[in-house]
Amino acid sequence: MLDIPSLVRVHVDALIAAQNDMGVCDAIAQNRPVGKPAAMSAPHLPKVAGIDPAVPPPAHTHAPLPSPVAHTPPGAVLQDRLAGWVSDLTTLHELTERLARTTVLDDALDELLKAGAALVGARRGLVVLEPSDGLGPTVTKGLGLAHADLGHIETVPRSVTAYGRILDGLPGADGGCDLMAEGDGLDPRHREVAARLGYAASYALPLAAESAGRLGAAVWLYDESAEPVERQRHLAGLYIRYAAEHLARLIELERARTHVATVAEELLPSRLPRVARVQLAARHRTGPRGGGDWYDALPLPEGALGLAVGSVTGAGPSAVAAMGRLRASLRAYAVMEGEDPVAVLSDLELLLRLTEPARSATALFAYCEPARRKIVLAGAGHAPPLVIGNRRTEFVETSLSAPLGMLACWEAPSVELSPDPGETVLLYTDGLLHRTGEPMDRAFARLHAAAASVPKAIRDDPDAVLDHVLRTVLPDGLDEADGAEDVVMLAARFA
Repeated sequence: MLDIPSLVRVHVDALIAAQNDMGVCDAIAQNRPVGKPAAMSAPHLPKVAGIDPAVPPPAHTHAPLPSPVAHTPPGAVLQDRLAGWVSDLTTLHELTERLARTTVLDDALDELLKAGAALVGARRGLVVLEPSDGLGPTVTKGLGLAHADLGHIETVPRSVTAYGRILDGLPGADGGCDLMAEGDGLDPRHREVAARLGYAASYALPLAAESAGRLGAAVWLYDESAEPVERQRHLAGLYIRYAAEHLARLIELERARTHVATVAEELLPSRLPRVARVQLAARHRTGPRGGGDWYDALPLPEGALGLAVGSVTGAGPSAVAAMGRLRASLRAYAVMEGEDPVAVLSDLELLLRLTEPARSATALFAYCEPARRKIVLAGAGHAPPLVIGNRRTEFVETSLSAPLGMLACWEAPSVELSPDPGETVLLYTDGLLHRTGEPMDRAFARLHAAAASVPKAIRDDPDAVLDHVLRTVLPDGLDEADGAEDVVMLAARFA
């Protein structure tokens, strides 16, 4: 983080020293004792968003000539300048603190745009992330700009804009201001888009971190032909330096999450098998930290089908790896003794206890005979399946059992189920319930109500059934719902 207190001390020391020197001269000139300046509390102009408006004039303007009558004591000038710097750097400290509290890339970009707009005195802006290593993520985020506005801006050739030159890594691309009212060399498309969106100038800064190189660019748009003055540029530059380092850390975190999610997806079935008289559908979403929820659908001898869902404790790469080992082991046990789900889970529990002593897991395995519409299943601390049909929507009554790895010897009785033609059996992990943010009893009731409300017109399509249940249980969707848990759903409709 920027060392704001040190910056304050540097400016304070410099200004106090200058003030003391000028105070001595002023005292001698006025034939009074050297000591406390005559004006210790000079009046200050009102501040907007923490930025002192008493700033040096822009380079293209001239300061007014001093009045021959009024005389401002040098000490008062320095005192006012000191107060302005303290106010500005305090504001900068607050803005960097707010940015540091963001833990998600999207939130950090929002905070960067709002803080930068306050620092440079703009109302709108956009930030474009395009890391120079080409590994992504590539993101465009706007402030006060609709999606269509961003689309219009993207039609401007990048080489003719300051932020475009930054993104393309052109020599000397260090940002700057584009004034639409000045210069005959402006691209016609640039002028056209500026007129359409109603901005007269833009100010761009590069986003670059020492550890990651060029990350992208941020640009703010002015409604009138203007540009930030020297003090605004300085403060915005300090803020952007810190923001780039923070964004680099969040980008690395986002990449790690993406890698874990990709590995987790690769460890799950790439496609569901085709088995006579059964239609299958599945949904899976890995949580932001990467978890150990999994599912499987395995064709077995004599036209049988094995269905499994489970969850390994923990999160991150180690949980994903443990999930992969557990799923592979269950497939082997299912092929050898799948007709006895209790034996399958007993073998899995013994393996888990011997090879993963620090972990526990929940699991449910169902041995299905589609031709007979018969299911034999056993669960180990797992949520009960849900049967969805035209005449009933009910949870399967499974026996109470402990998760795998929690007891010295696991065993629980199996349950037999006979779904009617057209009924769908829904298997899921408890991440679906946790993501509702409600107590478990209310989450179960919410899931039951969602399943019961499936329209009859779509009950023959297990994919449509899963989509309806998800939209009803999690109205905000898998990406927006609260909770870091994985979500797994596996539906089997029997003909």
